[in-house]
Amino acid sequence: MRFISIFYCLVVVGALAALIIGGSGCAQIGMPTGGPKDTIPPKLLKANPPNNSTNFKGNKISLTFDEYVTVDDIQNNVVVSPLQVITPVVDYKLKTVTVTFKDTLLPNTTYSINFGNAIKDNNEGNPLRNLNYVFSTGNTIDSLELSGKVIVAETGKADSMMIAMLYRNADDSAVQKRRPDYIARLHGDGSFRFANLSAGKYKTYALKDGDGGKTYNSKTEVFAFLDHDVNVGAKNESVTLYASAEEKDTKGLGAIGKALTADKKLRYSTSSTSTQELTDPLELIFTKPLKKIDSAKIMLTDTNFKPQQVTFNIDSTRKKLSLTTNWQPETKYRLIINNAAVADSAGVTLTRTDTIRFVTKKETDYGNVTLRFTNLDLSKHPILQFVVGDEIRYSFPLSGNEWSQKMIKPGDYDIRILFDTNGNGKWDPGNYARKRQPEQAITLRQKLTVKANWDNEQNVTL
Repeated sequence: MRFISIFYCLVVVGALAALIIGGSGCAQIGMPTGGPKDTIPPKLLKANPPNNSTNFKGNKISLTFDEYVTVDDIQNNVVVSPLQVITPVVDYKLKTVTVTFKDTLLPNTTYSINFGNAIKDNNEGNPLRNLNYVFSTGNTIDSLELSGKVIVAETGKADSMMIAMLYRNADDSAVQKRRPDYIARLHGDGSFRFANLSAGKYKTYALKDGDGGKTYNSKTEVFAFLDHDVNVGAKNESVTLYASAEEKDTKGLGAIGKALTADKKLRYSTSSTSTQELTDPLELIFTKPLKKIDSAKIMLTDTNFKPQQVTFNIDSTRKKLSLTTNWQPETKYRLIINNAAVADSAGVTLTRTDTIRFVTKKETDYGNVTLRFTNLDLSKHPILQFVVGDEIRYSFPLSGNEWSQKMIKPGDYDIRILFDTNGNGKWDPGNYARKRQPEQAITLRQKLTVKANWDNEQNVTL
């Protein structure tokens, strides 16, 4: 009996020990999970001098917040208007942000400091968006506004990387010689707003500032200008600018070209592998510019070696040779390229004669498209463009409010209308020296989905 009691005690003690050591899932001890993540931005408690102060005489402003803060990417966030010749110093410590002016402030002038998304709380980085501090060195705060929108002329879309610029009582050359009096950053939709302006005449521009100098000094910079001065007065004004670059930026292409021509051999690739589009030319892309092209030594044949009539075209780089013919659907072809058919500037030819075999697609691999337009201004010579990404896949002049075309490749397209004002069949950029605005395009919100072997119809309202 005593033996049973001792055994029972041992069992109970062991069970308790196991419960304490091993425990059950609900008895485990873990770290506290804490509360919800802080998503509240810092709150401005005090400004010295107060916001909207007049007769400002000092050179320093202090802003105090309800928590520890940091100031991030000052150069791209903080905008002081009117612009200073010497950039003010923006600093922060604990809960205070200070702005110290190193340049002389103009008399009787309203200044604003827009902090963008620079001020953030120290823990979670929550930004206090677009805090705007205003003061005046005179007796009043100027309150006039100028708003507007900047549109990239070639695409009809916005580019929020641009800035809007104002010059007060300036000539046409000021934008190329000095920084503007005021700048404003663009929102995602291309809109901008200048506030706290005084009455007067302003020249309005927009710029994608390539070198950070805030002047228009390169024809490769995307730039927009308004044809006339804006008279800012009792009525708040709104303007629209159309941006373009006079010349394409080819910077960096030289290094790419050197890399491609490092190989002394002349090589090529082709746009056609096993199948060829019925609507496209066959392209031969060479590694070096061609000096000599003997089209008689490039032969397109069917499977019976019957020659086909071909038109050749070389592009401006002399690296892309296009072959156009009346492709027959579901037909096998051979392209025979003699090794002496082409040569580069050093006289280097292909290492061997090649034969490329391929077959063309079926007509049912394509779709038919009909579009019916509303509010289309035919007097502006509209051109219909089908766009994928940044590439124009198709381009057709429009002569009426209904348009149809067969043999369109299946896919999803943006619909763009280019108003070809001069009727030369292509988009033309602006020219500031000649005061010529760029031709304008509209990229419509509605997209076009083309299905193969299908009559695709859509109504389009501009």
